[in-house]
Amino acid sequence: MVMNKCVFLDRDGVLNKDNPNYTYLVQAFEILPGVVEATRLLKKAGFRLVVITNQSGIAQGIYTEAQMDACHQYFQHVSKNSIDHFYFCPYHPSVTESLARKPGTLMFEKAIARFQIDVSVSWMVGDRGRDIVPARKLGIRTIQIGDEVEPENKADFKVESLLQAAHLIVAN
Repeated sequence: MVMNKCVFLDRDGVLNKDNPNYTYLVQAFEILPGVVEATRLLKKAGFRLVVITNQSGIAQGIYTEAQMDACHQYFQHVSKNSIDHFYFCPYHPSVTESLARKPGTLMFEKAIARFQIDVSVSWMVGDRGRDIVPARKLGIRTIQIGDEVEPENKADFKVESLLQAAHLIVAN
């Protein structure tokens, strides 16, 4: 069986500007500089691209799954369908527990099974410890964007943007 290499991506803070009050309206979905170029570079290098994102605002009643989907469709339109799949966890501990919610590994495991991913040649790019922890548990190399990661959860590499991460991944 042919195994695929993959770059797992967090959404908020990696693909689009993070907003502490949630990003769920297309007009507020600000794709970060260099992100579209980064996704093209990674696709050209033969990587599957899978987004793994907690979207707890859905369970909290702040926004709907349809609003989130509209943001993902907008990203796909702008990036010429660069993402192979968006996995999201709509739950929040204040409403309901879920094994899918990061730092849990379930969304990663679903993607690994669906796309026959070889974790030994795959990467996770995130901006928080909850992105790094599950990837590390599964043996996936990690890259953090920025300084929001707790010292005990630091990634294998640190960069300032997805484009820097993409160049690092392709060089390795």
